[in-house]
Amino acid sequence: MNRSERFHALTEQRSFDLVVVGGGATGLGVALDAALRGFSVALFESHDFAGGTSSRSTKLLHGGVRYLAQGDICLVREALAERATVMQIAPHLAQPLPFVMPSYSWWQTPFYGFGLKLYDLMAGRAGLGHTEILNRQRTEAALPGVRTQGLRGGVRYWDGQFDDARLALALARTAEAAGALVFNHVEVTKLQRERNGFDVQVTDGPTGAVRHLRAACVINATGVWVDALRDKVDGPSAGQMPHRLVTPSQGVHLVVDRDFMPGDSALLVPKTRDGRVLFAVPWLGKLILGTTDTPREDLPREPQAFAEELSFILSESAKVLARPVRREDVRSVWVGLRPLVTPPRSERGGTQVISREHTVVVDHSGLVTVTGGKWTTYRAMAEDVLERCFSARLLPRRPGGLSANHRLLGAPEPGVPAVPIHSAPGPHLYGSCAPELTRCPGGGVSLGMGLTEAMVRYAIRSEHALTVEDVLARRWRALFLDAQAAARMAQRVAAILEEEGSSAPELPSFLSLCEHYLPGPVAT
Repeated sequence: MNRSERFHALTEQRSFDLVVVGGGATGLGVALDAALRGFSVALFESHDFAGGTSSRSTKLLHGGVRYLAQGDICLVREALAERATVMQIAPHLAQPLPFVMPSYSWWQTPFYGFGLKLYDLMAGRAGLGHTEILNRQRTEAALPGVRTQGLRGGVRYWDGQFDDARLALALARTAEAAGALVFNHVEVTKLQRERNGFDVQVTDGPTGAVRHLRAACVINATGVWVDALRDKVDGPSAGQMPHRLVTPSQGVHLVVDRDFMPGDSALLVPKTRDGRVLFAVPWLGKLILGTTDTPREDLPREPQAFAEELSFILSESAKVLARPVRREDVRSVWVGLRPLVTPPRSERGGTQVISREHTVVVDHSGLVTVTGGKWTTYRAMAEDVLERCFSARLLPRRPGGLSANHRLLGAPEPGVPAVPIHSAPGPHLYGSCAPELTRCPGGGVSLGMGLTEAMVRYAIRSEHALTVEDVLARRWRALFLDAQAAARMAQRVAAILEEEGSSAPELPSFLSLCEHYLPGPVAT
């Protein structure tokens, strides 16, 4: 169905078991899990799928080595198991990646080597490879471009990486195939609590059309914006305002050319001068440097890096790279807001904390809010959300577990070799859906960075793309890889959008956004 047909279906059905607000990793995971259980589901995202934090991760599927150091064994075990599950259901978008910790002090190799051997043991059958102690020569071979002065050796271990925005899109399309109605660029503008559920008012961004529908249960999965949606609910008990759930923190990532570190391994510095972690990760033909962890009180849709964050990443990377990265070497800068959970003052009134890593809360209004967590455990978080709905009697209990083995749309058949995620972007990112590109004209017309005219048309016709940003930021990761190159491609993409009937290509706003993704000017 095209967009107008799906919106008409929404108008016809009008009543749903479950409405999910938020089209990031968690919301899409809930929508898919619920649809597989046979619930009627509608999901609404006010911008684009994964348009917020879920497209701005460090691109790592990881068990959480730092949680192991903190003694949180249960959390590490869950993440390691979920890491393996994601790679099983979407092998074209999520794959193993070797990481190397270079050692510049005598104690680092044995110290970190012991911890990572334990990491292997905890992974068990879900392990991706064995941890190895490397001498100086093998470390240099694994990390070409590493600073060799003072290098003593290193430790190599295995974790995973993925394309976050395209994995979110695969979740959306798989949920749709399972019977859910999923919409991007449709905002939930009002929630009215009624006797047996909610009246949900939604507004379509491109047309301004307003619709009302009923939902037995509403899931708030809007990431750092969960508190804003909680405030929209009409009808809660007087004087019982919900406590704030989220204290945001921002993480900054810089992208440079792969020639700074042209190997196929990622570099990890487990402890920088202020105790943070530094990554250098090969991804889609470029190299990602990051990340930071800076508290932030406001919630901008497009947060900007602070000057000290850029300086921190540049200075810390210069300690481990043979050729220091200069500001003019940076191709793109992106910032993600992490929803750090504020512990509730009280658990009265149905509030329940499900785990230390993510939190599920049922407000007095009956709104179910989920926040915290990370991409790796999105599927387990979705199961926890539905379990909370069952225990609160908001939905009838139905057996689950289907999402653990339900391969996402585009997943190739088992045994088909996958092209590494760290290689340059190409048709392999579509997995088994790649042959569908031939149905769209323009397969031989290149727009740059591996993108063809046919891919743009496919994004519009089959992948819910409505704007230039949808295409060049998330269907194709041009904006995240090279903001200036994305700007050069934008005019032709806008023209194709208009040819395909899009009413809102938004070219000027995208060109302005490209400037925002460059390393200067910076916020102070």
